[in-house]
Amino acid sequence: MSSSRKVLAAAVVCAAMSLSACGGGKDPQSGEVGEQQQGALTGWTVPSCTKVIGTNAITFTKDEGATLTPVSGTALSGVAYTHGLVALDTPNTMLASHNGKLLKSTNAGCNWTQVNTLDSVTLTAAQGGRAYGWAENGSSLYRIDGASTLVPLVSPVSNILGLGVDPANGLHVRVGDSVGQLYESFNGGVSWTAVGVPAATGDLVLGYTVAFDPSNLDKVFYGQAGGARVSTNGGATWTSVTGLSTTRANAFTIVVSPADNQVVWLEAMDLTTEQRHIYRSTNGGLSFAPVVTESADVTLTNGILLVAHPTNANVIYFEFGTHFQQYGTDIYKYDHAVGTVTKTHNANDGVSSIAFSPASPSVLYFGLTSTN
Repeated sequence: MSSSRKVLAAAVVCAAMSLSACGGGKDPQSGEVGEQQQGALTGWTVPSCTKVIGTNAITFTKDEGATLTPVSGTALSGVAYTHGLVALDTPNTMLASHNGKLLKSTNAGCNWTQVNTLDSVTLTAAQGGRAYGWAENGSSLYRIDGASTLVPLVSPVSNILGLGVDPANGLHVRVGDSVGQLYESFNGGVSWTAVGVPAATGDLVLGYTVAFDPSNLDKVFYGQAGGARVSTNGGATWTSVTGLSTTRANAFTIVVSPADNQVVWLEAMDLTTEQRHIYRSTNGGLSFAPVVTESADVTLTNGILLVAHPTNANVIYFEFGTHFQQYGTDIYKYDHAVGTVTKTHNANDGVSSIAFSPASPSVLYFGLTSTN
């Protein structure tokens, strides 16, 4: 599965902070935590520019993708991916990973500069102005300190399927491999120790993702061909989730809501009906029910980019983009409170990462893809 389709559940600063720092208590009726408090706690401001300077790979929208802020230079072309895009807990500071370049913004995404080079990696934000860069289904691994100092790390596995960070300690990190075996570091990835047992056993195992709860490292999901499993004790024991199919389902993408960790989203193909669905759980991921089904109006592919709203547990965003016949990209929003999917469209070949402004989750940043 291409990392451009990978969930970037930690692409918001909530992935590096406690749930209280993400905005306080959740409104039980709306599923939403306090947006205004969130911005005040982090010191962030919404971007005030009318054009993004320094890169043509990142833009932002204030209307959920209906209008994209213009970028400097010509439109992105060739084969180019922006796999990583995160907002840090340092006010107005963002990092992006684009085609081997580490980009940084210190004014809420208006101006970008290249600060280093690295392999093509996904980014996960961490407490203390840090981030980790990791190659999906690969071994490239970095710690980024002070939003620009790149520290290459030796991965404990040859195929990382997910990385999670302790919300209270940016140096406490875990990764999961292709069979769901977890490894832990307390020194920012310098040394690693295996923890727990693999989520999957047997000779024919095909793992797709390892997804950590951004508020609790001990809660982790493993998606594979044939189903998904969850652990609430750091991989010591695993439980198979239910509700994905009457027989088996391939679980491609999983994300825990930063607004309420009892809400978990999962994209899978039901192997009985051969239909793809987005599923939702409200009991911490023990059981799921389908809420979005692929159709003429909604395109789901294996391993879609699936990003949970940081303050509203009812909302999930996902995308479909292609250069074929110059189609462009659809940005979908599903709101469980009303049970509907809405869509905006833009001319880019794809959006390979999404981050939210900590000042206001109505501001979405898009990491752009070009495949032509």
